[in-house]
Amino acid sequence: MTDVLTSAANGLAHITLNRPHALHALNTHMCANMTQALLAWRDDPSVHAILLDHAPGTRGFCAGGDIRMIAESGAGDGNEARAFFFTEYRLNHLLFHYPKPVVALIDGVTMGGGVGISMPARFRIATENTTYAMPETGIGLFPDVGGGWYLPRKPGQIGMWLALTGARLKAADCLVAGIATHFMPTEILSAARAQIAGAAQTHNAESALASGLDALSESAGKPKELTPENIERINRIFALNSVEQIFAALEADSSDWAKAQLATLRTKSPQTLKVSFRQLREGAAMPSFADEMRSEYRIASRVCARHDFQEGVRALIVDKDNKPVWDPAGLDGVTAAMLDEIFAPLPPTEEWSSL
Repeated sequence: MTDVLTSAANGLAHITLNRPHALHALNTHMCANMTQALLAWRDDPSVHAILLDHAPGTRGFCAGGDIRMIAESGAGDGNEARAFFFTEYRLNHLLFHYPKPVVALIDGVTMGGGVGISMPARFRIATENTTYAMPETGIGLFPDVGGGWYLPRKPGQIGMWLALTGARLKAADCLVAGIATHFMPTEILSAARAQIAGAAQTHNAESALASGLDALSESAGKPKELTPENIERINRIFALNSVEQIFAALEADSSDWAKAQLATLRTKSPQTLKVSFRQLREGAAMPSFADEMRSEYRIASRVCARHDFQEGVRALIVDKDNKPVWDPAGLDGVTAAMLDEIFAPLPPTEEWSSL
């Protein structure tokens, strides 16, 4: 079975993720195939728009990356893991700068690698099945695939809250956070697909897509997580200057919401919390998306071989005992020197580069 299906006809190019047994989680081969197709279509005058979706019959758009492979490789020489990140990040960068409009149907689980390929899309359609998250702090990784660029550019401090807690959002919250641009119940997706196909045949596909999708978009209802009162707390607490200060502010807040956030954060890798905090703060001022991806590749190359990622994958994915033993066990053990080592430049011949 082919993990990625590609086709092009009547102005519309189509990429369908087709790895259902893994909720379409990305591997190196899938990223390379998508890149090859997108490069071919980029300069093809007969292609006016791109549709990105997943094969029907599964509850995931894309659940992330091939975590087991990355962990197994990271425990050894790390070559396969680095090759995956290098290829995936090139795909993320290609999509970020793609000159033709991309529509992503994020109908289902959209996490990690799935976020990386959908966030660059000009149009991102959520449904009642959409569940978005960047849950990497729970497995000792970090919110990569451009997370350091996208998350600090969300409204207020929503991005920092998402990065540290790994909170899961449904469609209404995705609209508030700027993750989705439209909401459509699955029952009208066939109409949306027809509209997309029609717009792709026009000379100004982006304008035709915008007006057509706006006309089809419906209300997703009220947000569950990103209510006005919760946004106020997020913007106040997650704007603080360190992870330790965020913990202290949550401890001082007597609300049930703060207690729930604190309980969640206490299950996360202290190393990853501090890596993610620094990543987002630096990413907010990053000069370009390429610079962000270069930084994330440095982090990924090192974090995949460290104890917390190996332990997180063991506890949550392999043994599934959900009892990771982090090292360091507390925030005070994650030193500035440790972070500097993780973020440091690689040797010039090993640095990431765009296509």
